[in-house]
Amino acid sequence: MPPRRTRGLSCQSILLIAIWGVGVPLAILEQIVIHDPAIGIPLLLAVLAGAGIYLARRARKAEQYRLEVARLAEIRQVQSREIARYHALGPKEFEHAIAYLCQRDGCTDVKVVGGAGDLGADVIATAPDGRRIVIQCKRYGPTHKVTSPDAQRFGGTCYTVHQAHVPVLVTTSTFTAQAASYATAQGIRLYDERALGGWASQTGPAPWHQAAAPAA
Repeated sequence: MPPRRTRGLSCQSILLIAIWGVGVPLAILEQIVIHDPAIGIPLLLAVLAGAGIYLARRARKAEQYRLEVARLAEIRQVQSREIARYHALGPKEFEHAIAYLCQRDGCTDVKVVGGAGDLGADVIATAPDGRRIVIQCKRYGPTHKVTSPDAQRFGGTCYTVHQAHVPVLVTTSTFTAQAASYATAQGIRLYDERALGGWASQTGPAPWHQAAAPAA
């Protein structure tokens, strides 16, 4: 008796199914190999090849994920070290440190103007593209958040008094949800401890390169 043929699917269709899904049950595959080697053996090879491709892709994705997690962890470590340095500064030292970052990253006409009568501006600079940057610095402890009244006081002067193109409120702490909501509405760019760590370590953008990024 001649070998029994599998009905309903061509050899090419069976191979395609096997390669696409590697989903041929082993019992069916065994029967095909026994009763029709001409189809079964190529199908078996296709299943093995498909399984190899699938496992190789899984391994590549797992390795990519591992490397990405390691890279993010390294960035977080670098940023945390930077933030620790800023927490060790006094308020005036913090203003000068922010001015240094502006100068380092290509700003010109960088001035520290914080003090009595500063009307909310601590650092003023000109961005590389010519925009006027006005920064207020809040050197707070980790549990002392910048509040909505803090943001509103800055918002009341950064445009009308200081003619800011890029108003920035930067802190070593974080912002309340109300402060973040107000800043978003007013176009004020918020830099919390994480964003500051990224800027300082050059693992994140400077404030004038990024839209307002409030953090609650």
